[in-house]
Amino acid sequence: MKWLFWLLLLVSLLFFAFMQWGGKLMGDGRNMQPQQALNAEKIVLLKTLPVLPAPASSPSVAPIPAQPACMEWGEFSGGDLARAAAALDALKLGDRLTQRQVEHASGYWVYIPPRSDRAEADKKIAQLNALGVKDHFVVQEAGKWRNAISLGVFKTEDAAQKFLESIKGKGVRSAIAGERMSKLAFTVFVLKNPDAGIAARVEELHNEFAGSELRKAACD
Repeated sequence: MKWLFWLLLLVSLLFFAFMQWGGKLMGDGRNMQPQQALNAEKIVLLKTLPVLPAPASSPSVAPIPAQPACMEWGEFSGGDLARAAAALDALKLGDRLTQRQVEHASGYWVYIPPRSDRAEADKKIAQLNALGVKDHFVVQEAGKWRNAISLGVFKTEDAAQKFLESIKGKGVRSAIAGERMSKLAFTVFVLKNPDAGIAARVEELHNEFAGSELRKAACD
């Protein structure tokens, strides 16, 4: 039975030796290198990005108030001035409607040549009133135009001729148009900040007054 004891002892020693040095006995260590990293060239280390400060809020800017817009309509004198003023009064614009005066060194007028005296001038005025021509005045200044009857002054010759034709249609035969070499005053109506409805209505009125000009302008 001694041989069995020694056999078992030998097996135990061999098992112990295998457990201690079996890995080395299986190879010399050269085949135990760690595995190479796959696609190492594609590995990119992420850098920590700096934290940017929040943008400063823009200071609030007060809006620039819109400048009021005006419309200017003119230039008027004589009968056209009275008719234009009446048409604008009907729009009830109140303090939004003003007017300014424009002077020219010369212009054109429609007139009846001087009468021999004031009595003759008054007789002619009575005839004009009967024909429906009520806008007129008698020139009283000394000189060659004394007792002439002015029926209207105009900025252009074309406007004067058109007015002359209109009163001839009413039966006025002795009136003529000509250049007047003196300071003439005309009226321009100014409408402050009109709304769309008022602006459209003034556009319509403008078409009824030949020779008048309607334009937008900055308010003074």
